Amino acid sequence: MLALLHTSPVHVPVFDALRDAAHPGLELRHHVHAELLERARREGPEAVTEAVGDVLRRVVAQGARAVLCTCSTIGAVAESAAAGVPVLRVDRPMAAAAVAAGPRVVVLAALRSTLAPTAALVEQEAGRAGRPLLLRTRLVEGAWDRFEAGDTEGYLRLVAEAAEAVTADDTDVIVLAQASMAPAREVARTPVPVLASPALGLAAGAAAARLGHLDPAGSCGGVSAEAGVG
Repeated sequence: MLALLHTSPVHVPVFDALRDAAHPGLELRHHVHAELLERARREGPEAVTEAVGDVLRRVVAQGARAVLCTCSTIGAVAESAAAGVPVLRVDRPMAAAAVAAGPRVVVLAALRSTLAPTAALVEQEAGRAGRPLLLRTRLVEGAWDRFEAGDTEGYLRLVAEAAEAVTADDTDVIVLAQASMAPAREVARTPVPVLASPALGLAAGAAAARLGHLDPAGSCGGVSAEAGVG
């Protein structure tokens, strides 16, 4: 069984659909804790370290063989917790795929608190792979207000427009920092590869749940970068 730690309920059907399409038979248990993101935004991700640890210990006690954290803001906190089973952040495989695509990476985020953790993750993966990196981050202004208001169409439109504004002269690859941004890949009209985290992250989580440890194939869990490119 793979447990998923979410900070928004919108992720539940997304990961269920990905499971049904690519990992039939994988048991998912969803745990939604919006308060973790709210506090992390106010006080910084480190402020939720103890609370995240408590959640992880509970889900492991309920039988999880691995945990996938789908929130980029608190991903590093979850990943570093001592839970007794593999704990993965959903965006790490995406970051590894991004640095493999080329040195010029643009990170788009709808939430300001996500920019620094995602940038640090991409830098970490570039260092691990020994690859050069020219990283830029951009906040999609106004997008998160749309998300919180329930205007999913408007939210994704702003994300897609931000991706379309990044040209091939500017970057080799675009990273969508938050899992909720993933559907914008399907509507963004751009020749630049766009990476999203859900499919790659779930594949890595499925491998960890099956093996009981992190896949030795690497941080992508043996999944090709193309699985997240639109």
